[in-house]
Parts: sequence; structure tokens; C-alpha cells
Amino acid sequence: MNYSMKATSTAKNNASIQIKNTEINFGTTKDSADTLANPAELFLSSFSACILKNVERFSDLMHFEYNTAEITVNAIRLEKPPRMDQINYELIVYSQDETLNINLLKKNIEKFGTIYNTVSQCCTIVGDVKKIVD
Repeated sequence: MNYSMKATSTAKNNASIQIKNTEINFGTTKDSADTLANPAELFLSSFSACILKNVERFSDLMHFEYNTAEITVNAIRLEKPPRMDQINYELIVYSQDETLNINLLKKNIEKFGTIYNTVSQCCTIVGDVKKIVD
């Protein structure tokens, strides 16, 4: 499988990424630090999206239903060299389905997630997956 995207930046301004029919604006200046996502936050967003995509994927494969899934991600960044050192996540799956095996879901997410597996090669990942009956 191959992926393709394009990103552009304007001097002293901000930048955007074009992926299919999606445009994502992000900050590259101090002026946008409080209003637009920065590259580190986009990186963590990809990690989050990978996990949420796999919740949907495994809901079919594991035959469970859910209403909503939400993920909170926190990361520790080192300064020298600048890099992510640890990522902590909490995934909450809102479901009334008694067949949902939350431990198996976590195992599958961690085994089959493309972004998850890429990141885990160079960064510690600590995660917690919870089910809330709604």
C-alpha cells in the first residue's frame, strides 16, 4: 500500500496539508502557536486516528457494537535531541454490548495499528482501554 499527500508553507505564515479531499491547516509561526495545531500535535493526532480507526475495524471483526469511542493522548517530549519519549493514551469505548472483550480489543489495536507499530519502534507507549456502558 502506498500513500501520498502534499504540504505547503508560506514564509512568515502558516502551512497546510492536502490529503485527498481534506485540507489540514497547521501552525509554523509563534503567532499561531495558540490557535493552530503544530507538527507534534499532528503527529499525535495520527496516532489517535490510527487507534480510533482500529476500534471501528475491530468492531466488525470481533462482532461488537459501540456508540462512541474517544481517546485522550498525552506525550512527553525530550529536548536533546527533540523527540517524543513517551506517549500515554486512554481509550474509552461507550458500548452496551456484553460481547465486547476490551482486553482483546487493546491487544488487536497494539498488534495491527500501522501508526501505533511505527511509533512503538522508537517511543514508549502506555495505554489504557476502558468500556463504559451508556
